[in-house]
Amino acid sequence: MKIRNREEGHKAELSMTSMIDIVFLLLVFFVMTFKIVELEGDFSVRMPLAGSESVSMDPTDLPLKLRLRANQEGRLTSMSLNEIDLGTDFDQLRANVVSLIGSTSPMEGEDGPEIEIDTDYNLRYEYVIRSITAVSGYKDGNEIVKLIEKIKFAKPRR
Repeated sequence: MKIRNREEGHKAELSMTSMIDIVFLLLVFFVMTFKIVELEGDFSVRMPLAGSESVSMDPTDLPLKLRLRANQEGRLTSMSLNEIDLGTDFDQLRANVVSLIGSTSPMEGEDGPEIEIDTDYNLRYEYVIRSITAVSGYKDGNEIVKLIEKIKFAKPRR
């Protein structure tokens, strides 16, 4: 690219070679330092559809139902798994899930168990996450044992 100064008649040149070299150097740097990271917390979560209050469900589709109740401040007061009262102990929730579905992962091609989480409207988000953590699996030494991967949410109760 040449720029001419009309008054002096000199030609000023811009060297594009060094700029192209820098661009390729940056490109190589970013390509070589890019790391692909496995997604964390990738759950198969299905949210309720709006206006589907009258849809009837087959009880075999949702064998596990987790009900989380909250007080006025949004703190967890009680939870129940398939009508079994668990208090507020998430370790007991995990133990009940293991006793109901076992600790073996589903075979390839199988859907595996599914859980529906039914919460009060004002329940704090931290309790929902702790319940998802309790039912999705646990770490046994260096091995991760998966329990439930299919998680569905019912409409929040007001």
